[in-house]
Amino acid sequence: MDQNLVRAVDQTITSRHSVRAFLDTPVSTDMLKDILTVASRAPSGTNTQPWKVYVLTGKKRDELVQRVCQAQMELYQNPALAAHYKETFAYYPEQWFSPYIDRRRENGWGLYGLLNIQKGEKEKMARQNLRNFELFDAPVGLFFTLHKDLGIGSKMDISMMIQNVMLAAKARGLDTCPQAAWNHFHSIVLDVLGAGEDEELVCGMSLGYADPDHIVNTFITPRVPVEEFAVFVDE
Repeated sequence: MDQNLVRAVDQTITSRHSVRAFLDTPVSTDMLKDILTVASRAPSGTNTQPWKVYVLTGKKRDELVQRVCQAQMELYQNPALAAHYKETFAYYPEQWFSPYIDRRRENGWGLYGLLNIQKGEKEKMARQNLRNFELFDAPVGLFFTLHKDLGIGSKMDISMMIQNVMLAAKARGLDTCPQAAWNHFHSIVLDVLGAGEDEELVCGMSLGYADPDHIVNTFITPRVPVEEFAVFVDE
């Protein structure tokens, strides 16, 4: 066993976290192609390789940010508009329950606490939420789609590919933030992407170089110990 390789892989995995403030330093197209080439080695059922990835930079990135931010601000002012922005699949449960709701709350208040956003400060919360649709200032937005007629297994396949993207980026000194928040605005996103009518948005992702001086990037979520989620069965 190559211990140096083990340490390098482990370090890449454990050092990855969702970054929410980026520098405007551009990322080369060649590097993005390298990342996607490596990520495409993800497994998929019967090698269907169901993923499609749109890489947005420059003016097209800015157009998407402007359109979705405008939609989000209108939605904040008029919550009834939510009926126009429905996800095509449920990412979260309709009713939360323990221990998942507890972890969700811990995550939310941990982040808000770091940013000095107190309970009830709706304007500050809305502003922070809007940061999702600004791609946290990252110069690259990645958007992952599937054919609508594929099954749930294909969502598992593309999820593994997305994880590969994040790890390959991290190994090259880049950071990422996967974002399901974009799914509410899939009609706008797919329009800007020029995606086909048979495509379904699965996830968006901010990618770039992390801002080392922004306090938000010190936020690291905890993980429960192995004993809480693993069952070793030997009889």
